[in-house]
Formats: sequence, structure tokens, C-alpha cells
Amino acid sequence: MTYHRFEDLPVWKNAEDLALRIYTLTDHPCFRERGDLVDQLRRSSLSISNNIAEGFERGTTSELLNFLYIARGSAGETRSQLHFASLRARYSPIHSQLPSLMTLAESCSRQIRAWADSLQNSDIPGQRRLTDQTRETFEAKRRSEAFLQKLQAMTKHIIPQPTDEPEEPLTNQPPK
Repeated sequence: MTYHRFEDLPVWKNAEDLALRIYTLTDHPCFRERGDLVDQLRRSSLSISNNIAEGFERGTTSELLNFLYIARGSAGETRSQLHFASLRARYSPIHSQLPSLMTLAESCSRQIRAWADSLQNSDIPGQRRLTDQTRETFEAKRRSEAFLQKLQAMTKHIIPQPTDEPEEPLTNQPPK
């Protein structure tokens, strides 16, 4: 599936949800002293969706990959901070909320990694690098591959598949 806006990306939506949930969590009275942990949690969680958006808007695959890795690092940072909060008695009133937030941060990280892996194996250098000719060439190749896959699926039952068993030699004599 092709996305034309970062707001439509499932991973961006999950990252945005994580940031909103972190902001709500840090409004809890146990965070009444606005300190480093609150500020870092808010910044790192918001950084995930922001870096996905910035990378998406850049226009080249290499820039997108760079920002995806930054976003993935922010997801890890967020998860680490949530883990730290789970170890502190001061935050015990919110301990029950932390596992689901850590799971969501880890899910964002996995989604970003899968996307980055697929981009690294892509022939497209990014929207900024696409010309009409490279776009047409890419689309022709994609259509050709899709046609070949469809053709193979349709002829699978017609063309005998190779087996590991040796064939019996053909003879003019009837079987015994």
C-alpha cells in the first residue's frame, strides 16, 4: 500500500497515540514536580511521531531511513524511561499503566524496523529522485512481476512440477 500523507501511516498513528498517553500519564499528581523524567518522557515520546513525519516529508529514501532510525531510538528511550519509572516507588500509583505503554513503544519500534528493512531493500531512491522515466520503469517492472506471478499461479496445475523421484523409463512392453 502506498501512503501519500504521514498522517495515514499506521506507525505514525501508534506513535502519536503513545505520545498522547504519555502526556496524560505525566499529568498524574505523582509527577507534580516537573523534572527531568517528565520532560524527557514527553520529548522522547513525541519525537517518535515527529521524526516519522519529518523523514516521510523529506523525499529521499536515505533521509527517511535516517529519521526512522532516530524515531526508533526515541521509542527505545521512551521504553527505558518507563521502565525506570516502574522501579521507583514514587510512581507506584501509575505502575499498572506502564506495561501497556512499554508494549506500545516496543510495537512502534518493531514497525519502524520492519519499514526500514523494507526500504533498504527497495529499488526506489525516494520521491525526490523519481523522474517520469524512473517512475515508468519501476511501474513496468512491478506490473511485469505481478503478471508473471499470476501466470505461474494459473499454469501451476498444467505444467508438471519437478519431483525428486526418478521417472520410469518408457517401454513398448506392457507392465507385468
